[in-house]
Amino acid sequence: MADRCVVRNAQYRRGGLKIRQRHNERQNTDYMNEDIVKDRAAYNVHFKQSADSYESTFDAMVADKTISTRGLGKDPFIVDELVFDVNSAYFENNGGYEYAKSFFEEAYRCAVEEIGGEQFVLSAVMHADERNKALSEQLGRDVYHYHLHVVYVPVVDKEIYFKKNNKDPELAGKLREVIKQVSHSKKWPKLKQLDENGEVKRNAKGKPILVNAYSLLQDHFYEHMREAGFLGFERGERGSTAEHLSVLEFKVKQEAQRIAELGQIADKKTKRIEKLDERITVKTKAAATIADIEAMGRPAMLGGFNVTADEMGILKTLAKKAVTASRKVADMKRKLTAAEKERDELKAQIEMKNRPSVMERLTGLDKLTAALKRAPKRLMEVIEDILRQPPERQEPQLAMPERKRSTGAEI
Repeated sequence: MADRCVVRNAQYRRGGLKIRQRHNERQNTDYMNEDIVKDRAAYNVHFKQSADSYESTFDAMVADKTISTRGLGKDPFIVDELVFDVNSAYFENNGGYEYAKSFFEEAYRCAVEEIGGEQFVLSAVMHADERNKALSEQLGRDVYHYHLHVVYVPVVDKEIYFKKNNKDPELAGKLREVIKQVSHSKKWPKLKQLDENGEVKRNAKGKPILVNAYSLLQDHFYEHMREAGFLGFERGERGSTAEHLSVLEFKVKQEAQRIAELGQIADKKTKRIEKLDERITVKTKAAATIADIEAMGRPAMLGGFNVTADEMGILKTLAKKAVTASRKVADMKRKLTAAEKERDELKAQIEMKNRPSVMERLTGLDKLTAALKRAPKRLMEVIEDILRQPPERQEPQLAMPERKRSTGAEI
Protein backbone atom coordinates (compact mmCIF):
# COMPACT_ATOMS: atom_id res chain seq x y z
CA MET A 1 0.00 0.00 0.00
CA ALA A 2 1.31 3.47 -0.91
CA ASP A 3 2.25 5.87 1.89
CA ARG A 4 -0.39 8.60 2.24
CA CYS A 5 -0.49 11.84 4.20
CA VAL A 6 -3.87 12.37 5.79
CA VAL A 7 -5.42 15.27 7.72
CA ARG A 8 -8.87 15.35 9.28
CA ASN A 9 -10.83 18.04 11.11
CA ALA A 10 -13.24 17.36 13.99
CA GLN A 11 -15.46 19.77 15.92
CA TYR A 12 -16.42 19.86 19.62
CA ARG A 13 -18.86 21.53 21.94
CA ARG A 14 -17.81 22.65 25.41
CA GLY A 15 -18.99 19.35 26.91
CA GLY A 16 -16.48 17.37 24.82
CA LEU A 17 -13.35 19.32 25.75
CA LYS A 18 -12.52 17.40 28.93
CA ILE A 19 -12.59 14.10 27.07
CA ARG A 20 -10.31 15.51 24.37
CA GLN A 21 -7.90 16.91 26.92
CA ARG A 22 -7.65 13.68 28.93
CA HIS A 23 -6.89 11.73 25.78
CA ASN A 24 -4.48 14.12 24.08
CA GLU A 25 -2.59 15.08 27.24
CA ARG A 26 -2.52 11.48 28.48
CA GLN A 27 -4.33 12.28 31.72
CA ASN A 28 -6.42 9.08 31.81
CA THR A 29 -5.56 6.16 34.05
CA ASP A 30 -6.81 3.65 31.52
CA TYR A 31 -7.51 3.88 27.80
CA MET A 32 -9.96 2.07 25.58
CA ASN A 33 -7.24 1.94 22.92
CA GLU A 34 -5.25 -1.07 24.10
CA ASP A 35 -2.30 -0.12 21.85
CA ILE A 36 -1.38 2.88 24.00
CA VAL A 37 1.80 2.08 25.95
CA LYS A 38 1.76 4.22 29.09
CA ASP A 39 5.50 3.84 29.70
CA ARG A 40 6.19 5.68 26.43
CA ALA A 41 4.23 8.84 27.33
CA ALA A 42 7.54 10.68 27.79
CA TYR A 43 8.21 10.28 24.05
CA ASN A 44 5.18 12.40 23.16
CA VAL A 45 6.20 15.85 21.89
CA HIS A 46 4.33 19.09 22.61
CA PHE A 47 4.77 21.86 20.05
CA LYS A 48 2.35 23.92 22.17
CA GLN A 49 0.93 22.99 25.56
CA SER A 50 -2.06 24.56 27.27
CA ALA A 51 -1.14 26.14 30.60
CA ASP A 52 -4.55 25.23 32.00
CA SER A 53 -7.50 23.11 30.95
CA TYR A 54 -8.85 23.54 27.43
CA GLU A 55 -12.00 25.10 28.85
CA SER A 56 -10.14 27.55 31.11
CA THR A 57 -7.80 28.56 28.30
CA PHE A 58 -10.75 29.16 26.00
CA ASP A 59 -12.52 31.28 28.64
CA ALA A 60 -9.33 33.28 29.21
CA MET A 61 -9.09 34.01 25.47
CA VAL A 62 -12.66 35.32 25.57
CA ALA A 63 -11.90 37.42 28.63
CA ASP A 64 -8.85 39.12 27.11
CA LYS A 65 -10.75 39.59 23.81
CA THR A 66 -8.41 37.40 21.78
CA ILE A 67 -11.62 35.78 20.55
CA SER A 68 -15.31 36.70 20.68
CA THR A 69 -18.34 34.49 21.16
CA ARG A 70 -20.72 37.16 19.85
CA GLY A 71 -23.52 35.68 17.77
CA LEU A 72 -23.09 32.08 18.96
CA GLY A 73 -26.23 30.06 19.61
CA LYS A 74 -26.96 27.67 22.44
CA ASP A 75 -24.30 24.97 23.01
CA PRO A 76 -22.31 25.71 19.83
CA PHE A 77 -19.16 24.10 18.45
CA ILE A 78 -16.36 26.19 19.94
CA VAL A 79 -13.21 24.08 19.44
CA ASP A 80 -11.88 22.12 16.47
CA GLU A 81 -9.10 19.57 16.16
CA LEU A 82 -6.81 18.77 13.23
CA VAL A 83 -5.27 15.28 13.13
CA PHE A 84 -2.23 14.90 10.85
CA ASP A 85 -1.18 11.40 9.93
CA VAL A 86 0.97 9.22 7.69
CA ASN A 87 1.09 5.43 7.91
CA SER A 88 3.71 4.00 10.27
CA ALA A 89 5.81 2.32 7.57
CA TYR A 90 6.69 5.72 6.09
CA PHE A 91 8.46 6.79 9.28
CA GLU A 92 10.09 3.38 9.79
CA ASN A 93 11.62 3.66 6.33
CA ASN A 94 12.84 7.23 6.87
CA GLY A 95 14.46 7.30 10.30
CA GLY A 96 11.72 6.46 12.80
CA TYR A 97 11.13 8.65 15.85
CA GLU A 98 13.54 11.50 15.05
CA TYR A 99 12.25 11.80 11.51
CA ALA A 100 8.65 11.81 12.81
CA LYS A 101 9.46 14.70 15.17
CA SER A 102 10.82 16.88 12.37
CA PHE A 103 7.96 15.87 10.06
CA PHE A 104 5.21 16.84 12.51
CA GLU A 105 7.02 20.01 13.58
CA GLU A 106 6.59 21.11 9.98
CA ALA A 107 3.00 19.80 9.93
CA TYR A 108 2.34 22.04 12.95
CA ARG A 109 3.53 25.06 10.95
CA CYS A 110 1.06 24.04 8.24
CA ALA A 111 -1.70 23.83 10.88
CA VAL A 112 -0.91 27.33 12.20
CA GLU A 113 -1.25 28.72 8.67
CA GLU A 114 -4.63 27.04 8.22
CA ILE A 115 -5.85 28.15 11.66
CA GLY A 116 -4.79 31.76 11.17
CA GLY A 117 -2.30 32.16 13.99
CA GLU A 118 -0.70 30.28 16.87
CA GLN A 119 -2.60 32.41 19.40
CA PHE A 120 -5.72 30.38 18.57
CA VAL A 121 -4.05 27.01 19.28
CA LEU A 122 -4.89 25.40 22.62
CA SER A 123 -2.63 22.36 22.28
CA ALA A 124 -0.43 20.63 19.70
CA VAL A 125 1.03 17.24 20.60
CA MET A 126 2.65 14.44 18.63
CA HIS A 127 1.75 11.03 20.00
CA ALA A 128 4.55 8.46 19.91
CA ASP A 129 3.17 6.00 22.46
CA GLU A 130 0.69 4.01 20.37
CA ARG A 131 1.95 0.67 19.15
CA ASN A 132 1.10 -0.36 15.59
CA LYS A 133 0.09 -3.94 16.33
CA ALA A 134 -0.10 -5.20 12.74
CA LEU A 135 3.27 -3.79 11.63
CA SER A 136 4.94 -4.86 14.88
CA GLU A 137 3.86 -8.45 14.33
CA GLN A 138 4.92 -8.28 10.70
CA LEU A 139 8.44 -6.95 11.45
CA GLY A 140 8.92 -8.86 14.71
CA ARG A 141 9.69 -5.71 16.73
CA ASP A 142 7.77 -2.85 18.30
CA VAL A 143 6.69 -0.19 15.80
CA TYR A 144 4.87 2.93 16.96
CA HIS A 145 2.34 5.02 15.12
CA TYR A 146 3.25 8.70 15.08
CA HIS A 147 0.56 11.35 14.52
CA LEU A 148 -0.20 14.94 15.50
CA HIS A 149 -3.22 16.45 17.32
CA VAL A 150 -3.77 20.21 17.03
CA VAL A 151 -6.64 21.56 19.14
CA TYR A 152 -7.63 25.12 18.26
CA VAL A 153 -10.41 27.71 18.26
CA PRO A 154 -11.93 28.28 14.79
CA VAL A 155 -12.25 32.04 14.20
CA VAL A 156 -13.11 34.40 11.35
CA ASP A 157 -12.87 38.17 10.99
CA LYS A 158 -16.21 39.75 11.85
CA GLU A 159 -16.71 43.43 10.99
CA ILE A 160 -18.81 45.41 13.48
CA TYR A 161 -20.36 48.68 12.31
CA PHE A 162 -21.86 51.61 14.19
CA LYS A 163 -25.65 51.64 14.10
CA LYS A 164 -27.31 53.94 11.60
CA ASN A 165 -29.20 55.70 14.38
CA ASN A 166 -25.99 56.35 16.30
CA LYS A 167 -25.95 59.45 18.49
CA ASP A 168 -23.02 60.73 16.46
CA PRO A 169 -24.30 61.01 12.87
CA GLU A 170 -20.75 61.07 11.52
CA LEU A 171 -20.13 57.51 12.88
CA ALA A 172 -23.44 56.02 11.69
CA GLY A 173 -22.82 53.03 9.40
CA LYS A 174 -19.01 53.24 9.68
CA LEU A 175 -16.73 50.36 10.65
CA ARG A 176 -16.39 50.21 14.42
CA GLU A 177 -14.08 47.22 14.92
CA VAL A 178 -13.07 43.82 13.58
CA ILE A 179 -13.40 40.95 16.03
CA LYS A 180 -12.19 37.36 15.88
CA GLN A 181 -15.54 35.62 16.00
CA VAL A 182 -15.67 31.98 17.09
CA SER A 183 -17.49 30.11 14.35
CA HIS A 184 -16.89 26.61 13.03
CA SER A 185 -19.42 26.99 10.20
CA LYS A 186 -17.90 30.28 8.95
CA LYS A 187 -14.34 29.00 9.32
CA TRP A 188 -15.18 25.94 7.23
CA PRO A 189 -18.07 26.94 4.93
CA LYS A 190 -19.58 24.80 2.21
CA LEU A 191 -17.77 25.02 -1.14
CA LYS A 192 -18.61 23.80 -4.62
CA GLN A 193 -16.79 20.55 -5.37
CA LEU A 194 -14.67 20.56 -8.54
CA ASP A 195 -13.71 17.64 -10.79
CA GLU A 196 -10.25 16.95 -12.26
CA ASN A 197 -10.86 19.51 -15.02
CA GLY A 198 -11.83 22.23 -12.59
CA GLU A 199 -15.51 21.99 -13.46
CA VAL A 200 -18.20 22.13 -10.78
CA LYS A 201 -19.56 18.68 -9.96
CA ARG A 202 -23.34 18.40 -10.04
CA ASN A 203 -25.87 15.87 -8.75
CA ALA A 204 -28.61 14.14 -10.73
CA LYS A 205 -30.82 17.23 -10.44
CA GLY A 206 -28.11 19.49 -11.80
CA LYS A 207 -27.38 21.21 -8.49
CA PRO A 208 -23.74 21.81 -7.45
CA ILE A 209 -22.28 19.27 -5.03
CA LEU A 210 -21.07 21.06 -1.90
CA VAL A 211 -18.25 19.97 0.39
CA ASN A 212 -16.77 21.42 3.58
CA ALA A 213 -13.89 23.80 3.04
CA TYR A 214 -11.66 21.63 5.22
CA SER A 215 -11.88 18.89 2.57
CA LEU A 216 -9.19 20.97 0.78
CA LEU A 217 -6.84 20.37 3.71
CA GLN A 218 -5.54 17.25 1.96
CA ASP A 219 -4.20 19.42 -0.86
CA HIS A 220 -2.75 22.08 1.41
CA PHE A 221 -1.05 19.57 3.71
CA TYR A 222 0.43 17.59 0.83
CA GLU A 223 1.74 20.68 -0.98
CA HIS A 224 3.14 22.26 2.21
CA MET A 225 5.09 19.14 3.21
CA ARG A 226 6.52 18.61 -0.27
CA GLU A 227 7.69 22.24 -0.44
CA ALA A 228 9.37 21.71 2.95
CA GLY A 229 11.32 18.79 1.52
CA PHE A 230 9.32 15.84 2.88
CA LEU A 231 8.75 13.46 -0.04
CA GLY A 232 7.90 9.81 -0.66
CA PHE A 233 4.17 9.85 0.07
CA GLU A 234 0.93 10.45 -1.80
CA ARG A 235 -1.78 13.00 -1.12
CA GLY A 236 -4.78 11.75 0.85
CA GLU A 237 -7.98 11.68 -1.14
CA ARG A 238 -9.67 15.08 -0.92
CA GLY A 239 -13.06 14.94 0.79
CA SER A 240 -12.65 11.24 1.47
CA THR A 241 -13.82 9.74 4.74
CA ALA A 242 -11.66 6.64 4.17
CA GLU A 243 -9.38 5.83 7.07
CA HIS A 244 -6.00 4.79 5.73
CA LEU A 245 -4.63 4.05 9.18
CA SER A 246 -6.11 2.16 12.09
CA VAL A 247 -5.26 5.00 14.48
CA LEU A 248 -7.80 7.24 12.79
CA GLU A 249 -10.53 5.10 14.25
CA PHE A 250 -9.49 6.54 17.59
CA LYS A 251 -8.41 10.03 16.56
CA VAL A 252 -11.00 11.22 14.08
CA LYS A 253 -14.09 9.54 15.43
CA GLN A 254 -12.88 10.36 18.94
CA GLU A 255 -13.31 8.78 22.30
CA ALA A 256 -16.32 11.05 22.80
CA GLN A 257 -18.23 9.01 20.25
CA ARG A 258 -17.34 5.80 22.03
CA ILE A 259 -18.55 7.21 25.33
CA ALA A 260 -21.74 8.35 23.61
CA GLU A 261 -22.26 4.80 22.34
CA LEU A 262 -21.64 3.42 25.80
CA GLY A 263 -24.14 5.94 27.10
CA GLN A 264 -26.74 4.70 24.61
CA ILE A 265 -26.13 1.12 25.70
CA ALA A 266 -26.47 2.19 29.33
CA ASP A 267 -29.73 3.96 28.51
CA LYS A 268 -31.10 0.82 26.87
CA LYS A 269 -30.11 -1.28 29.86
CA THR A 270 -31.66 1.28 32.19
CA LYS A 271 -34.95 1.17 30.27
CA ARG A 272 -34.87 -2.62 30.36
CA ILE A 273 -34.29 -2.55 34.11
CA GLU A 274 -37.18 -0.12 34.50
CA LYS A 275 -39.48 -2.47 32.58
CA LEU A 276 -38.35 -5.40 34.70
CA ASP A 277 -38.92 -3.35 37.83
CA GLU A 278 -42.41 -2.51 36.58
CA ARG A 279 -43.20 -6.17 35.93
CA ILE A 280 -41.83 -7.13 39.35
CA THR A 281 -43.92 -4.37 40.94
CA VAL A 282 -47.08 -5.65 39.21
CA LYS A 283 -46.38 -9.20 40.37
CA THR A 284 -45.62 -7.98 43.88
CA LYS A 285 -48.87 -6.04 43.96
CA ALA A 286 -50.79 -9.09 42.73
CA ALA A 287 -49.20 -11.25 45.44
CA ALA A 288 -49.97 -8.60 48.03
CA THR A 289 -53.62 -8.46 46.89
CA ILE A 290 -53.99 -12.24 47.28
CA ALA A 291 -52.37 -12.05 50.71
CA ASP A 292 -54.74 -9.22 51.66
CA ILE A 293 -57.75 -11.27 50.57
CA GLU A 294 -56.64 -14.26 52.57
CA ALA A 295 -56.23 -12.02 55.62
CA MET A 296 -59.74 -10.60 55.33
CA GLY A 297 -62.37 -11.58 57.85
CA ARG A 298 -62.17 -12.64 61.43
CA PRO A 299 -63.95 -15.56 63.06
CA ALA A 300 -67.21 -14.52 64.75
CA MET A 301 -68.10 -15.68 68.21
CA LEU A 302 -71.17 -17.59 67.02
CA GLY A 303 -69.54 -18.95 63.88
CA GLY A 304 -68.93 -17.47 60.48
CA PHE A 305 -66.75 -14.43 59.74
CA ASN A 306 -66.92 -10.73 60.33
CA VAL A 307 -65.59 -8.34 57.65
CA THR A 308 -65.24 -4.60 57.64
CA ALA A 309 -67.02 -2.30 55.18
CA ASP A 310 -63.78 -1.71 53.27
CA GLU A 311 -63.08 -5.43 53.06
CA MET A 312 -66.61 -6.06 51.84
CA GLY A 313 -66.15 -3.40 49.16
CA ILE A 314 -62.96 -5.06 47.96
CA LEU A 315 -64.58 -8.49 47.91
CA LYS A 316 -67.56 -7.19 45.94
CA THR A 317 -65.28 -5.53 43.38
CA LEU A 318 -63.23 -8.70 42.95
CA ALA A 319 -66.40 -10.78 42.70
CA LYS A 320 -67.76 -8.52 39.95
CA LYS A 321 -64.47 -8.77 38.05
CA ALA A 322 -64.53 -12.55 38.42
CA VAL A 323 -68.12 -12.77 37.11
CA THR A 324 -67.26 -10.50 34.17
CA ALA A 325 -64.15 -12.54 33.38
CA SER A 326 -66.16 -15.78 33.63
CA ARG A 327 -68.71 -14.40 31.16
CA LYS A 328 -65.97 -13.39 28.76
CA VAL A 329 -64.41 -16.85 28.97
CA ALA A 330 -67.82 -18.53 28.38
CA ASP A 331 -68.48 -16.24 25.42
CA MET A 332 -65.08 -17.05 23.94
CA LYS A 333 -65.76 -20.77 24.37
CA ARG A 334 -69.08 -20.42 22.52
CA LYS A 335 -67.39 -18.56 19.69
CA LEU A 336 -64.70 -21.23 19.53
CA THR A 337 -67.31 -24.03 19.38
CA ALA A 338 -69.17 -22.22 16.59
CA ALA A 339 -65.96 -21.70 14.64
CA GLU A 340 -65.02 -25.39 14.98
CA LYS A 341 -68.51 -26.42 13.80
CA GLU A 342 -68.32 -24.12 10.79
CA ARG A 343 -64.87 -25.48 9.99
CA ASP A 344 -66.11 -29.11 10.09
CA GLU A 345 -69.06 -28.28 7.84
CA LEU A 346 -66.81 -26.66 5.28
CA LYS A 347 -64.47 -29.65 5.33
CA ALA A 348 -67.44 -31.99 4.76
CA GLN A 349 -68.61 -29.88 1.78
CA ILE A 350 -65.18 -29.97 0.24
CA GLU A 351 -64.99 -33.75 0.67
CA MET A 352 -68.40 -34.17 -1.00
CA LYS A 353 -67.28 -32.12 -3.98
CA ASN A 354 -64.20 -34.29 -4.36
CA ARG A 355 -66.11 -37.61 -4.27
CA PRO A 356 -66.54 -39.44 -7.68
CA SER A 357 -70.03 -39.71 -9.17
CA VAL A 358 -72.02 -42.98 -9.29
CA MET A 359 -71.16 -43.58 -12.97
CA GLU A 360 -67.47 -42.89 -12.26
CA ARG A 361 -67.51 -45.50 -9.50
CA LEU A 362 -69.39 -48.03 -11.71
CA THR A 363 -66.37 -49.71 -13.34
CA GLY A 364 -65.00 -53.21 -13.82
CA LEU A 365 -67.20 -55.90 -12.29
CA ASP A 366 -70.01 -53.42 -11.50
CA LYS A 367 -70.45 -52.65 -15.22
CA LEU A 368 -70.33 -56.35 -16.16
CA THR A 369 -73.02 -57.20 -13.59
CA ALA A 370 -75.23 -54.40 -14.89
CA ALA A 371 -74.82 -55.70 -18.48
CA LEU A 372 -75.82 -59.26 -17.44
CA LYS A 373 -79.00 -57.95 -15.87
CA ARG A 374 -79.96 -55.95 -18.96
CA ALA A 375 -79.12 -58.46 -21.76
CA PRO A 376 -77.90 -61.79 -20.37
CA LYS A 377 -78.37 -63.85 -23.59
CA ARG A 378 -76.59 -61.43 -25.90
CA LEU A 379 -73.73 -60.93 -23.48
CA MET A 380 -73.16 -64.71 -23.05
CA GLU A 381 -73.03 -65.21 -26.83
CA VAL A 382 -70.39 -62.51 -27.15
CA ILE A 383 -68.32 -64.01 -24.33
CA GLU A 384 -68.49 -67.57 -25.85
CA ASP A 385 -67.47 -66.19 -29.27
CA ILE A 386 -64.49 -64.37 -27.74
CA LEU A 387 -63.33 -67.54 -26.01
CA ARG A 388 -63.43 -69.56 -29.27
CA GLN A 389 -61.21 -67.03 -31.19
CA PRO A 390 -57.41 -66.72 -30.77
CA PRO A 391 -56.20 -63.63 -28.90
CA GLU A 392 -56.19 -60.42 -30.92
CA ARG A 393 -52.88 -58.80 -31.83
CA GLN A 394 -52.57 -55.36 -30.25
CA GLU A 395 -51.86 -52.59 -32.76
CA PRO A 396 -50.60 -49.19 -31.76
CA GLN A 397 -53.28 -46.55 -31.63
CA LEU A 398 -53.04 -43.79 -34.18
CA ALA A 399 -54.14 -40.24 -33.88
CA MET A 400 -57.60 -39.69 -35.25
CA PRO A 401 -56.55 -38.06 -38.58
CA GLU A 402 -53.95 -40.79 -39.28
CA ARG A 403 -56.49 -43.56 -38.55
CA LYS A 404 -58.90 -42.08 -41.09
CA ARG A 405 -56.19 -41.76 -43.73
CA SER A 406 -55.20 -45.41 -43.24
CA THR A 407 -58.75 -46.53 -44.07
CA GLY A 408 -58.97 -44.31 -47.12
CA ALA A 409 -61.45 -41.94 -45.51
CA GLU A 410 -61.63 -38.28 -46.62
CA ILE A 411 -60.73 -35.58 -44.11
